[in-house]
Amino acid sequence: MVKEIEVIQEKMNWHWRNSMRPVRFLAFDGRAAMPIPLLLVHARWSTLILTIVTLLVFRFLEQRGLTFPAALRNLRSWLVGKDRPGWVSAQRRKFIDLG
Repeated sequence: MVKEIEVIQEKMNWHWRNSMRPVRFLAFDGRAAMPIPLLLVHARWSTLILTIVTLLVFRFLEQRGLTFPAALRNLRSWLVGKDRPGWVSAQRRKFIDLG
């Protein structure tokens, strides 16, 4: 009887297990499929090509082990470069001794 109750409770709470999974649209991450609504609103060959290229690039990166947010962070670091300057001295806060 106790085992049956545990099974019933398990079936009632199964959806919480999947609550942290990323949203998928067909085989793509939901965030990578954002050009699809653009394609539906502005149906042109250029928009179709942009959508297909975007989906294929992010699918390729996902197969390589990068998620959509990680791929965007990687792109941002590639655009900025390896030499990232720190704070400009004029923007640094100075320590104040009020005592």
